[in-house]
Amino acid sequence: MSTTPKNSDVEARPPAPPAHRPATEQIHAGTDQQLPAHPVRQPLYASAAYQFDSLAQARETFAQRQPGFTYSRTGNPTVALLERRIAALEGGVGAVATSSGQAAITLVVLALAGRSGQSPDGEPHPEVSAGHVVASNRIYGGTADLLNDTLAEAGITVTWVNPHNPAEWEAAVTDRTRLFLVESVGNPHGDLADIPALADLANRYGVVLAVDNTLATPYLVQPGSLGAHLVVHSATKYLLGNGSCLAGAIIATGQFKPSQNPTRWPQLTVPRKRFGDQSLVSGFGDDGALLHLIRAQLLNDTGPTLSSYNAQNILDGLETLDIRVQRHCATAEELARRLTAHPAVSCVRHPSLPDSPDHRIATRDYPRGTGGVLSFEIDSDLHGVEQFFDALSLFKIAANLGDARSMAVHPASTTHCRLTPALIQAGEITEQTVRLAVGREDVEDLWADLNTALHCVLSNQTAGQTQKVNVS
Repeated sequence: MSTTPKNSDVEARPPAPPAHRPATEQIHAGTDQQLPAHPVRQPLYASAAYQFDSLAQARETFAQRQPGFTYSRTGNPTVALLERRIAALEGGVGAVATSSGQAAITLVVLALAGRSGQSPDGEPHPEVSAGHVVASNRIYGGTADLLNDTLAEAGITVTWVNPHNPAEWEAAVTDRTRLFLVESVGNPHGDLADIPALADLANRYGVVLAVDNTLATPYLVQPGSLGAHLVVHSATKYLLGNGSCLAGAIIATGQFKPSQNPTRWPQLTVPRKRFGDQSLVSGFGDDGALLHLIRAQLLNDTGPTLSSYNAQNILDGLETLDIRVQRHCATAEELARRLTAHPAVSCVRHPSLPDSPDHRIATRDYPRGTGGVLSFEIDSDLHGVEQFFDALSLFKIAANLGDARSMAVHPASTTHCRLTPALIQAGEITEQTVRLAVGREDVEDLWADLNTALHCVLSNQTAGQTQKVNVS
């Protein structure tokens, strides 16, 4: 029998691919094999670019008429998983991840209070004044720097008001105001804003309320459930939980409906050439319009992209968020209680304390606790404060939050060192202020460290008084 195949058999069998040379093989070998693997843990996608099956598919995806990944500056499968997970934890409708919390706030402010939102055609004309932000005056120093300096370069103005006084927020509103910005748990004192009251004001005046939920996390509070339109995070902190990388996130809660007031939000409701001569609302709906503006324009153009490696670290951290935050809260509450009775301490601030001005809001909105950050005032001069910090051994003198390790900082010298005198006064930050970011060590070991350092302050006071008596 002949072993020569028939012509039809030869034609039906595709030709074997040509052998590639070593330089080609070391890049492409093995990539065409689809393994029948079903990993329990989602894989890490480490790629800057994404292949298209055809030019037509590339064209449609880049034109934003077809969903898909184009380049990792605006999207990556690992980052997308993180976005979906954070949105779910916050009870939101979608999210955009960024390289840091500072980047997240920057993109939110630019999207809502930039020049494009002040012009009828939704385009940023140089002759058009930018928008206005009303922000809490008891806020992280880096956020204040961002608004007072860098975003002021873009013409965006800010008015600083008391987070405890909604009447001040209402009085600060102008016809250019587009954003209220507040922290759910304030930095450095743990202040709690009345989020439902601010949300009511924002809705009344057509303003977006954005809540920085970094210190609370969605385990302690979901600002969207209290009326907030946007939530931002420095995921570097408690969402991660180990201090190993930077990340940020912007979450839409579904409360913002630009189509209900289209003249107020032209950047979202007016057709724009950049988005195929359609409006973002018509293309992505009320829930997706703002997030698409942030992702497809601002994130794409300015580039504060979250790496897939950092996204995977945050995903890992989220798996233990509730357990970790419970420990942070319990330890902070116990340390705050003990500090109130220490003779070297004149004032302690934490919403869990019964005499805190925020205790009512804590009871109403934060049934699981109010976080692991607290502050106190040392009853001494600056020399005594320096002695306290120098005597610490378990607490690290470092500026992060949400780490497994406990950290202490002097806000006036570090995190809030560039505040204006007015913001320093409004924020009640003095040379005696100490901020603690309580970690997950044993509470007795932490207290022993604080107590030892505070007794150094008392010894200094006693020595000083003795010296004065001897001189007299």
